[in-house]
Amino acid sequence: MKTVLISGAGVAGLTLAHWLHHYGFEPTVVEKAAAPRPGGQAVDVRGVALDVADRTGIGSAIRTVRTRMRGMSLLDPDGNEIHRSTEETFSGGRLDNDDIELLREDLTDILYGRTRAGVELVHGDSVTALTERTNGVHVTFERGAPRVFDLVIGADGLHSRVRELVFGEESWFLHHLGTYLAIFGMENFLELTDWQVWLQDGTAGYGIYPVRANTEIRVMLGFESAPLGHDHRDIEQQRRLTADAFAALRWETPRLLKAMAEAPDFYFDSMAHVRMGSWSKGRVALLGDAGYCASPLSGQGTSLALVGAYILAYELSRAAEGAQGPAGRHGAAFARYEERMRPFVEINQAIALENPGGPASEESVDRAKNAISLDDA
Repeated sequence: MKTVLISGAGVAGLTLAHWLHHYGFEPTVVEKAAAPRPGGQAVDVRGVALDVADRTGIGSAIRTVRTRMRGMSLLDPDGNEIHRSTEETFSGGRLDNDDIELLREDLTDILYGRTRAGVELVHGDSVTALTERTNGVHVTFERGAPRVFDLVIGADGLHSRVRELVFGEESWFLHHLGTYLAIFGMENFLELTDWQVWLQDGTAGYGIYPVRANTEIRVMLGFESAPLGHDHRDIEQQRRLTADAFAALRWETPRLLKAMAEAPDFYFDSMAHVRMGSWSKGRVALLGDAGYCASPLSGQGTSLALVGAYILAYELSRAAEGAQGPAGRHGAAFARYEERMRPFVEINQAIALENPGGPASEESVDRAKNAISLDDA
């Protein structure tokens, strides 16, 4: 039980790779993208996930690149300020707590720095078939030659290929939460200085906040909708769907939509939960959004990824030292990982449903972000 293939070079996959290497495993990370993905929203590292970051050796680095928001304004449909706060933001919560908000791309860059020296990283390839045999999992790749690994971990996100190959079609596990979200970057034409603005008009709205020393902004366009049945690989279709949903909005919406049409870092997806009866089958297990996405509405997806990776690696290391046979070892590790993580996942998924259209209460977030112990024996 030494070689482990991790599908997906996001927060979950890279953190797991670091800890497996730490425990003496031989991890390989395969990532479909040809290079680390740019863009994306600001993410939060909260509660017990901060302890994972410190133990991983990235705590100081993520604190250095954290966002420095001073507050936010709420706007009416014509862009007039109707409320402001210097105590909290919708994206990061209260400004006086210990939580860390940073760009997703900065977090993954930092994690790459921790894994690059000791982990095999394969970009521009993906898993196409998995066959479990007595000596491991035979893996076929889109481009590379077939290989055999002792274990395979799917950390490949909401639309996990590993989950589809091993557990079944995506529709069995995805639960749409009634909202779609598009994210992209553009120049800071509003000249925002460490300040967010949020506008809501009916069932659609957006948040805008500056990044990169206020030289750029990230735009988050959200709209309510029943499932659209779109192709999650068709970027142009997703741009059209978003543009249609925002066509009637005023203020700076036309300028935002024009930038969206040209943005190279455009991202779009459903806000959804992944709910599964089990996160493992044989020698294959799921991690992070692939197995238990809580959606950006929870603000806890990154923390779940960090904590889940840390606990899965620990349980695999502990099982490797046990007396069971090879099959019993990984089976026991996967079972213990799920036993520890499932209550944490459930309480964090619940906060995404607490306040549709707005953030969960401070009390709920505080309870959820600390609802697990890293040193649980």
